[in-house]
Amino acid sequence: MRFISAEQCRPVVTHRLAFEAIKAALVATASPASTLFPVVIGHGSEPGTRFTVKSATQSVNVPLTGLKVGTYWPKNSEHGLPRHNSYILLLDDDTGALNAVLEGGQVNAFRTAAADAVAAHYLARPDASRLVLFGAGHQAKYEAEALLERFPITDVLIVNRDRQKAEALCDALAEKGVNAGVSDAETACRTADIIVTVTGSTTPLFQAEWVKPGTHIASMGSDARGKQELPPALFARARLFADLPEQSRTLGEFQHAPRVSEHDDESITAIGNVIIGNAFGRRGPEEITIFDSSGIALQDLFIAAAILNALDNAGA
Repeated sequence: MRFISAEQCRPVVTHRLAFEAIKAALVATASPASTLFPVVIGHGSEPGTRFTVKSATQSVNVPLTGLKVGTYWPKNSEHGLPRHNSYILLLDDDTGALNAVLEGGQVNAFRTAAADAVAAHYLARPDASRLVLFGAGHQAKYEAEALLERFPITDVLIVNRDRQKAEALCDALAEKGVNAGVSDAETACRTADIIVTVTGSTTPLFQAEWVKPGTHIASMGSDARGKQELPPALFARARLFADLPEQSRTLGEFQHAPRVSEHDDESITAIGNVIIGNAFGRRGPEEITIFDSSGIALQDLFIAAAILNALDNAGA
């Protein structure tokens, strides 16, 4: 059994590696040769702590079976420890033996941002130049970096309750040559080409009428019942996409989307079907598109496999 520490992952995990791994994972998700199991959500003895267990198996090419345990311990920051962490476990598909464990806190940040970037590649206008970020926490920087590699973004506006954190993120982006500034929600939305929400909100962050035609929106923070980042009124004006539509209906942003019938999931398109050409992505410059990323285990398994392959190629 191999244990790959965060320090070992750090030199090989990049936005490019993550993009290709997550794209392959989303394609696999659309295949009948993949199975994603129900998400388990638990907590520790302290109120506010949280862990999730996401598991899957797939045999599209090389079989992958395993799970990811993600943790959120908010008081860790008082002890100089990260509040978020994750561990990816890969099992031997033939024997069930534990093949590898990856300490994936930073890996998870790359993986989550890559899902945003892959979806935006198919859903956002290719000339998108103004990015708006709701949230200025740890994950927000990775979201911006992943999109900066794919789009001609010249301006980033950050909306966040804590202005100090927003300004710190602006400084980090400025070092990359990006014109970044702090904004109020309405001003930011009315000028955005791409809006990314990466918060723990339980109420909408902006109003539907502020979003202009042609905007692409990615909800990256809604991954549990009760979380909400987007105004439901926007859904009627937009086309809806998700990493896994049925999970998005229960844990993701589209738990707040109206249903035509009890079993209606046809209004939400799996982004994997867009990638393989079984569904349309953006159909015109005026269309509003929304991608909900509630996070799926195949993303974790594919990026873990890509990291192990990169380490083996580097002789590490």
